[in-house]
Amino acid sequence: MSTLADFPVARRWPATHPDRIQLYSLNTPNGVKASIMLEETGLPYEAHLVDIMKDESHLPEFLALNPNGKIPAMIDPDGPDGKALGLFESGAILMYLAEKSGKFMPSDAAGRWETIQWVFFQMASIGPMFGQVGFFNKFAGKAYEDKRPLQRYATESQRLLGVLDGRLDGRDWIMGADYSIADIATLGWVNNLITFYEARELVQFDRFANVAAWLERGLARPAVQRGLAIPARG
Repeated sequence: MSTLADFPVARRWPATHPDRIQLYSLNTPNGVKASIMLEETGLPYEAHLVDIMKDESHLPEFLALNPNGKIPAMIDPDGPDGKALGLFESGAILMYLAEKSGKFMPSDAAGRWETIQWVFFQMASIGPMFGQVGFFNKFAGKAYEDKRPLQRYATESQRLLGVLDGRLDGRDWIMGADYSIADIATLGWVNNLITFYEARELVQFDRFANVAAWLERGLARPAVQRGLAIPARG
């Protein structure tokens, strides 16, 4: 596809500013990765609320952009070679926006790959495990009489927090002195775990002083605060 108008999702959620990046999302831990990154980079964009509680991410127009039916997804009308580019998967979106903006990714090859590996650590481990804690601690799984699944995911989440805590020992950010897409990928999930998922005591979060200090630094960033509320739930 070469223009924004070629995407069915743009007809379901019309653009007011078709020259800007179009974000289709909700402010979940995965969704805010994209909105925080867009706020941090200053790239012009327009956000469209995709209400997953109304199953809007499984509408045909959205599935044409992301056949997996998950948020976030986006379209850059000024993609490679000046053609519109649609993307899904929050990690891919972060990497694309880092390359487009020239921000929040080391310029040297070794630093770049080290950053990418920590983004994948969030994608493959922190997100899935923390999400299961949320399901079993706050949502439908809370009613299950068998508490072994909750304990299994809480224990694994504690282990992952320990990995992150060790990485942050002596570092302000996951990559050291420089804030990066690795931090942006992870901040929303850690914040959600102890706030929305109400699992602070369950995962013994206060044991992880380096993570707690890192989260406080991240939440102090104005772009992070803005991104956490975009697009807001209706």
